Amino acid sequence: MTGTGYCRADPNPHDQKAEHTLSMSSEHPTRSTTDDASAGRALVDRLRSDITSSVFAPMEKLKFADLSKRYDVGIGTLREALTQLASEGFVTLEAGKGFKVSPVSREELLEITAHFIDLEKRALAESIQHGDENWESNLVAAHHRLTLIERLSWAERMERHSEWVQRHREFHKALVIACPGKWLVRLRSLMFDQLDRYRFLSKRAPEGLGASKFDEHGRIKDAALDHDVDKAVALIEHHIRDTSERIVSLL
Repeated sequence: MTGTGYCRADPNPHDQKAEHTLSMSSEHPTRSTTDDASAGRALVDRLRSDITSSVFAPMEKLKFADLSKRYDVGIGTLREALTQLASEGFVTLEAGKGFKVSPVSREELLEITAHFIDLEKRALAESIQHGDENWESNLVAAHHRLTLIERLSWAERMERHSEWVQRHREFHKALVIACPGKWLVRLRSLMFDQLDRYRFLSKRAPEGLGASKFDEHGRIKDAALDHDVDKAVALIEHHIRDTSERIVSLL
């Protein structure tokens, strides 16, 4: 009994436990929520990579049953991932027909090429201007790793094509990684992935795009290391435009 004339009830230990649990859950996201988000991002990356590398052909219907089995995920997670890829332009969604891989066309390739050249030149110029010794050493290493595959015979390169794709991506990323513009790099990466879809079509041609493209990588690397912005952006524009023009003839 207190001086005010009423009794103060003791806290209910069960209520205290519930409040503590609620507080903890609000301060720290549950592990399952975090894991689900990570799994969703990983699935988007895997699907994008498979679409880019022509595991799924243009206009191919993406069936939930098949995808669920292939990637070992649920329908809900798949739907979210495909919706994300639809917003990036890699898949299409038609009412009543479901998801399909986006088609390819000469018109789209030319448009993607124009946007990518603009973004890549700007990102490369800023990267060269801001690049330090770490940037230079990483660029040299990325080019060396790429060269180890590019100097192989055609047949040997085809056996290691998936490795070349990854190392080619890493080399071009190393060129622009010192660019401070986050949105510029992000948009450039989106266009790179879109152009990669078309680059895979070059596998239809004998000897692909030829060894000259590999030599161009070396010249671009050297100009970047010399911090010669004008030369580097001119070389990268020719590199991209020539690749696209060759692919156009295959469409």
